[in-house]
Amino acid sequence: MRVVTAAEMRQIDQTAIKQHGIPGIVLMENAGLRVVEVIEGILGDVRDQVFSIIVGKGNNGGDGLVVARHLLNRGAQVKVLLMADPADFQGDARVNLNIWQNMGQPVYQVNQVNGINIIKVALLNTSMVIDALYGTGFHGVVNEKVGRIIELINASHIPVVAVDIPSGLEADTGQVNGPCIKADHTVTFGLPKIGLVVEPGASYTGQLHIVDISLPRALTEAGHLQKYLLTGETVARWLPPRQSTGHKGTYGRVLVVAGSRGMVGAARLTTRGTLRAGAGLVTLALPAGLQPVAAASLDEAMSLALPETPEGTLATGAAGVILETCRQVDVLALGPGLSTHPETAAMVKSLLPELEVPTVLDADALNALVGDVDMLGEAKAPLIITPHPGEMARLLDLQVAEVQENRIDQALAAARKWRVVVVLKGARTIVASPNGNIYINPTGNPGMATGGSGDALTGIIAGLLGQGLNPEQAAAAGVYLHGRAGDLAAEQLGQVSLLAGDIISFLPDVFKELENSFVPVR
Repeated sequence: MRVVTAAEMRQIDQTAIKQHGIPGIVLMENAGLRVVEVIEGILGDVRDQVFSIIVGKGNNGGDGLVVARHLLNRGAQVKVLLMADPADFQGDARVNLNIWQNMGQPVYQVNQVNGINIIKVALLNTSMVIDALYGTGFHGVVNEKVGRIIELINASHIPVVAVDIPSGLEADTGQVNGPCIKADHTVTFGLPKIGLVVEPGASYTGQLHIVDISLPRALTEAGHLQKYLLTGETVARWLPPRQSTGHKGTYGRVLVVAGSRGMVGAARLTTRGTLRAGAGLVTLALPAGLQPVAAASLDEAMSLALPETPEGTLATGAAGVILETCRQVDVLALGPGLSTHPETAAMVKSLLPELEVPTVLDADALNALVGDVDMLGEAKAPLIITPHPGEMARLLDLQVAEVQENRIDQALAAARKWRVVVVLKGARTIVASPNGNIYINPTGNPGMATGGSGDALTGIIAGLLGQGLNPEQAAAAGVYLHGRAGDLAAEQLGQVSLLAGDIISFLPDVFKELENSFVPVR
């Protein structure tokens, strides 16, 4: 499903109106009706329920007035609270305000001196608040009076439904710079806006309902819209079917190069993730002194001893063995638990220009490139890098806060500059491709913030690469599967006790879920 900026959504609306001939007031009517349908899905029969609708002067307010009319017609009690003078309403919003008043219904102006008291009284007897104050054009900070109203609504603990976007939230970035409606549900029109599906905006959105308001499909699926919200259906379409004539070689030979003294767990988790993701043959290559330990705990994987330093990390001589082994595999996963030992880091840098198989670079393989990150753009092999925000900041020579403030732009700029697929991990992981495609992952939970979770993800992505998904698909599908497995694990085990190994253990349930819910289209 595509995700859009506010400007892209406005362009879709305007094209529907001007080129397809759909009047704007028809779109507004459809939007209001869809909100009412969602409300009925939440509350059931709305008859005799009491609604307070906070209405701004723009089109978002016009949508709210449509909601008010249809709720009233269904037998609800509706209080329309205007945050602007009626004379300031224009266009389609003015038409709907006129209709409301022509029906003999009052409005309460909360933009006046006693507005706060009007809000307080309204909230004493309200079943649900409808936020139709600001739309997707909002930027910055709400004014002081609006801020007080928002804080009153949030403190009331009355269920809130936001119309299109919670007021106070920036549609393009998800940033919240001041008071912002904390919605229980948000009903957004046509396509989700970026700010609704990235943090911190996603935490203010509540349950997101994406509704059809009759925008032509050709507009909402236009090729120039390159941002996507990952869904199970999309991932199911990418996953290759298992052939009746298939064998272990059919589903990919993956080499995992990982581990060092004290970090053998990272190597094992990466290997297990690769296997559980469906790879046919997996070899774990690690420092020679660790091979017996790894081999004893990985029945389904092969192991390979590599030259090591006295400190139990990979030595310079490991590069030649790795390159020779890569002639016999389809994919390389490199980095988890390698350590930042200088000789190991030098080995990684010597290896990178010689690689020819698709490679996933994570953790210490990325740390080795700090200061020489432009080597990524010179690599011959297709690359996927999987930095967490701290690693991304080091690669870009930025502060972590600078990366987190605009994760999409940072990931996309890096993908284009280095010609790699970037997986910027964290809440709502971002996958960016050099061709401009962006994927936002909605799965995952805070319980996954545990040691080894990223190692498991590296293995999952490598396993999908081995089965023939291209780097963009493997990365995007990998983060969805990883997060969904974490969600299922949290449902069963809780978030506090969740371990990286639990994520891997629940991967089969995710694959079964996708197989049972979606029929792949080939």
